[in-house]
Amino acid sequence: MIINDFLEGLSLNAYDYFGAHFVDGGVRFATYAPNAAKVTLMLNGSEFGMNRLDSGVWETVHPAEIGDIYQFVITTQALQKHYRSDPFAFYSEVRPKNASIVYDLDHHVWNDSAWISKRGKCYDKPMNIYEIHFGSWRTRSDSEGDDRFYSYDDMAELIIPYVKDMGYTHIEIMPLTEYPYDGSWGYQVTGYYSATSRYGDPDGLMRFIDACHQADIGVILDFVPVHFVTDFFALHIYDGGFLFESDREEDRFSEWGTALFDYSKPHVLSFIKSSINFWIEKYHIDGLRYDAVANLIFKYGRRDGPINDTGIWFLKNTNYAIQKRHPDVILFAEDSTDQTKVTAPVEFGGLGFDYKWDLGFMHDTIDYIMTPPYERRAHHAKMTFSMSYFYNDLFILPYSHDEVVHGKKTMLDKCFGSHEEKIATIKCLYTFQFGHPGKKLNFMGNEIAEYMEWRCNKELGWNLLSFPSHDSVHHFIKELHHIYLSEPALYENDYNSGYFRWCDANNNNQSIYAFVRRDKYGKGIYFVFNFSGLRQNYGLKVEQNGDYAEILNSDRDIYAGTNCLNGDMRAYNYLLNLRLAPLSCAIIKQK
Repeated sequence: MIINDFLEGLSLNAYDYFGAHFVDGGVRFATYAPNAAKVTLMLNGSEFGMNRLDSGVWETVHPAEIGDIYQFVITTQALQKHYRSDPFAFYSEVRPKNASIVYDLDHHVWNDSAWISKRGKCYDKPMNIYEIHFGSWRTRSDSEGDDRFYSYDDMAELIIPYVKDMGYTHIEIMPLTEYPYDGSWGYQVTGYYSATSRYGDPDGLMRFIDACHQADIGVILDFVPVHFVTDFFALHIYDGGFLFESDREEDRFSEWGTALFDYSKPHVLSFIKSSINFWIEKYHIDGLRYDAVANLIFKYGRRDGPINDTGIWFLKNTNYAIQKRHPDVILFAEDSTDQTKVTAPVEFGGLGFDYKWDLGFMHDTIDYIMTPPYERRAHHAKMTFSMSYFYNDLFILPYSHDEVVHGKKTMLDKCFGSHEEKIATIKCLYTFQFGHPGKKLNFMGNEIAEYMEWRCNKELGWNLLSFPSHDSVHHFIKELHHIYLSEPALYENDYNSGYFRWCDANNNNQSIYAFVRRDKYGKGIYFVFNFSGLRQNYGLKVEQNGDYAEILNSDRDIYAGTNCLNGDMRAYNYLLNLRLAPLSCAIIKQK
């Protein structure tokens, strides 16, 4: 039955059969290779025959133990012989080796039932995501090569206290599905069921996720459903035919030099759909971020390209099935298109995601801070445009790894001006992000005002925190995060337009913006931004007279500012008179 479901595109748990599984008599090895003339099992250096079923599945049962090394030896119809890693392997050799390893995923005893019972989509809860690359957040300073990596267990001890202290609610990990080339950051995958062995074994990753859950931290996995590497030991021309990719050469390869999954083939749909379910059920992942969704909506990822009907079918089919089985798991779309209903349920014509990355917000706000302050009046709408479409989908606001590589400069270095002006501007930008409706995501290093672009083979520049200006940004962002967590007005009604209002959206002459976020009782938290290079007096229009308190000001001296503050205030005639330092912002709460 499971084979039939796999072949018909219906399977969510193909991994229960394919791969290497302990059964009576040893380990059952099974692979789908319908185009092969012959398949044998290479186990610990010895070769054993496999039986072909009518379905095109090859299998055998042979004595084996955890840690044994195996490959499938596939002889093609052209009598070429290729050594292949198992597409369903649960564990793999450390690259550059590429064989699969026999493993039992049921060793770990989970202790996260309390977390699992309460996790959800976070629509009315805070979601502050810390995006990390496992191998470069921190490294062993006295080691080189693979010895520089901290293990999954090490990282549990290092990163969880930091994330809790800083006020993040979730960690998003760049792909941990096995991959051969470090420089791909995990986005060119060989093992869709194999947690990368760079940092330890599968049990180590399970312990890491379990520890996160016990600390009330959600774990999101970056996932690559569009393409796979053409390294010849993996999925590419797996059985001598185009098993996972298109039979049409013009549809076979991506812009990254990788091979595209062909979702017109039902077994490919089952393969990836089962992989997504695998990470949820076996590793207790709380969410998955689908990479490069634009390529699944449009061929070649271009808005002017033809609709990718099979890609859309994959998204609808998979998301519907996953949402039904795991209604508490979050699905994110990294989508650069203006496609509508990305976060609408499949039943209502949507793609079935829970959140869509708002890349328009990201690009517009970054463009704005790169503009000299004396030119910003001509670009004023870049900071307000996102609210003109925000309620069309459920958006998350990202400043991700893509923005701090390939010569784009870091978030701090994008800011126009001197070092002092950059420090002031970046505090304003992050405050704008946290005041703006929508959940939040920041890549590691943003919080320490990194100057060096991210390098996957080097750890973050933690030494920057010995410099007062960088330490002040770190301290400011920590305070900003905890205000976000403590104020329901900033997360409970993110996607209800009745709880947000511009107080001043069109003040391009002063380059000032102001808006209010309301809680369910009608009390307001006001955000005011002076993106000009001038100190200004400003009258903030509020909704109620009474007492107000400034709960955060980026110009405080402990945040590398000049102490142009406002403190406690009383509004008369629905007006608060404020002093605003150049390139500063303030959060003001109604008492």
